[in-house]
Amino acid sequence: MTFRERIKKAIIKIFNAHSKIERTAFIDWFSINHSKVDFVFHLGARTDTTEMDYSIHETLNVKYSEDIWNACTAHNIPVIYASSAATYGLGEHGYEDKHELVNKLSPLNPYGDSKNNFDKWVLNQTATPPFWAGVKFFNVYGPNENHKGRMASVVLHTFNQIQKTGGMQLFRSHNEAYKDGEQLRDFIYVKDVVSILNFLSDSAVASGLYNVGTGKARTFYDLASLTFKALDIAPKISFIDTPLDIRDKYQYFTEASMQKLIAAGYSKSFYTLEEGVSDYVQNYLNT
Repeated sequence: MTFRERIKKAIIKIFNAHSKIERTAFIDWFSINHSKVDFVFHLGARTDTTEMDYSIHETLNVKYSEDIWNACTAHNIPVIYASSAATYGLGEHGYEDKHELVNKLSPLNPYGDSKNNFDKWVLNQTATPPFWAGVKFFNVYGPNENHKGRMASVVLHTFNQIQKTGGMQLFRSHNEAYKDGEQLRDFIYVKDVVSILNFLSDSAVASGLYNVGTGKARTFYDLASLTFKALDIAPKISFIDTPLDIRDKYQYFTEASMQKLIAAGYSKSFYTLEEGVSDYVQNYLNT
C-alpha cells in the first residue's frame, strides 16, 4: 500500500459511512441498491494535472462519469459531479459558467480536457437525472487533502516545508506579465465548498454548470505568507523554476464569476483567504 493510499484509508476511518464500495464494483452495487440512495455526489476523479496520458483521464473522468450519470438517470436519482476551473484554460473566454461557452474552451492539459469533455457530453444529453449540477471547482484548500500529494494546496505544502526547512519555495513566474509569487488564483476554502454543495442539493435550483470559487483572485505569495502568519512566524519565501512538465500548461490567473450561483439564491458570505488559512492551519494542521 502506497503512502497516499494509507492516508486515504486513515481519512475514511474518520467518517461514518454506510459502506465503502470499490470504484470498479460501484456501478453493479448501485444497480442493486439504488433504492437506498437519495442523492449522488460524484466528486472522485483523476486530478493529476501532470498526467499527460489522456486515456487515463478518459477512463476515470469521462467514461466512469458517464456510467454514474446513466445510472442516476435510470434510477431517477439527482447527482452533483465535479467539473473544474481547469476547463477554462488561459481564460481567453473569461470565467463565466455559461453553457454556450463550453464548446469554445481550450484547457491546457489532459485533465482539463477530460473535465470539459464530460461537461460537453452532459450538455448533449436528452435523458437526465431529475436534477444535476456540474460544479467547476477553483483552487480548493482545507482539511483532509493530505492524500493528494503534489496536487495538494500551497497551504499544506507551505506548512510541511516550514516544518522541514523553516521556509517555503514558490514557483517562479515564467510570464513577464506576473512577478514571482504574484500568479493569481481563486482560492476557496473547503468549508465554503461543502456549503455550496449543500445549497445545490437542498434548494430548488435549475440544473446546470456552476462555478465554485469566491470571485476574488489572490496571489500565491498571499497564500504562503498567510500560512506563516497563522503559525506566528515571519515569512521566509524564495522561488524555484516551475517544473518543465507543467510550465507551458500553467494557469497564471483564474477568477470565478459567481453571479449564476448568487442569482440562484446562494447568499452566504465566503471565507476570506485570511480567515480560511488561519482556520485550516490553527485548527487542523497545527493540532
